[in-house]
Amino acid sequence: MGPHPAVAAIRLAVRRVLHDVLTDTTQNAAGAPLVLVACSGGADSMALASALAFEAPKLRIRAGGITVDHGLQDGSAFRAAEVVARLTALGLDPVGSVAVTVGREGGPEAAARDARYTALDAEADRHGAVAILLGHTRDDQAETVLLGLARGSGIRSLSGMAAVSGPTGRYRRPFLDLDRQTARKACLVQSLPVWDDPHNADPAYTRSRLRHEGLPALEKALGKGVVEALARTAQLSRDDADALDTWAAEADVTVRDEDGLLECAKLFALPPAVRRRVLRRAAITAGSPAGSLFARHVEEVDRLITGWRGQGAINLPGRVEARRQGGRLVIRQG
Repeated sequence: MGPHPAVAAIRLAVRRVLHDVLTDTTQNAAGAPLVLVACSGGADSMALASALAFEAPKLRIRAGGITVDHGLQDGSAFRAAEVVARLTALGLDPVGSVAVTVGREGGPEAAARDARYTALDAEADRHGAVAILLGHTRDDQAETVLLGLARGSGIRSLSGMAAVSGPTGRYRRPFLDLDRQTARKACLVQSLPVWDDPHNADPAYTRSRLRHEGLPALEKALGKGVVEALARTAQLSRDDADALDTWAAEADVTVRDEDGLLECAKLFALPPAVRRRVLRRAAITAGSPAGSLFARHVEEVDRLITGWRGQGAINLPGRVEARRQGGRLVIRQG
């Protein structure tokens, strides 16, 4: 008799990703590649850790685990130690906990995410890991799409989370086609202890309100299938955004003069979606942080091209300014 369908589903998802990792990784004489799982102790990441522990040895991949202690709740260090013990019991090695200090920039959720990814990158570098698996599910993807829609950030924001992201494709998300209940059921039938983060039910957090109020309201109004539809929207949006980004990268070369300055007349001739991508790329290259550069900033710069009335410089995040001078658009740190 085979494993429970939920367990079989998560193992298959992880097996596929591990095959992709092996294909993308050049193995050397140092031995088997190392793949880490980022585990909070919740159902999604515990299901992922168990599947990694089961599948990795069959492919001659070393499997380890990392938990990040954000220090935002009483007893967080104790819970991190519990997660380390659970990962060790699954047979993962190396296993460790990393404590981080969460700042305030961008709000509590964004600050915690930034601190977490910084810590995970450092651990991957320290251990020489070729990939880090993340337990984001289809439900997480749907929430991300709705948050992007609410911000009005454009098609890239609607594309949600990529299955492969980060430096050299380090981050892999095997569960984007699986729902949250599948992961929880897999933990239940395997008797895996899980920890439900109270922040996930705290209405003070936007994602929590969306999860417990927004999405259920949408499903009540529109019927079942909203989560699946939003996940499809993410993939379609990602395909479109990737194509437009490629177009913008090619156009960037053609709209500059011999000194490398952007020519306003050539920018004006581009389709708006491509032109704004060129402007965003230029602002980031000049030093504007990508995470702080919003659609409204790019639209203001775009008006220097499409609605020129002699206006002055546009101030952008990172002390970058955009100014129109003699038919050229100059974007630099002021």
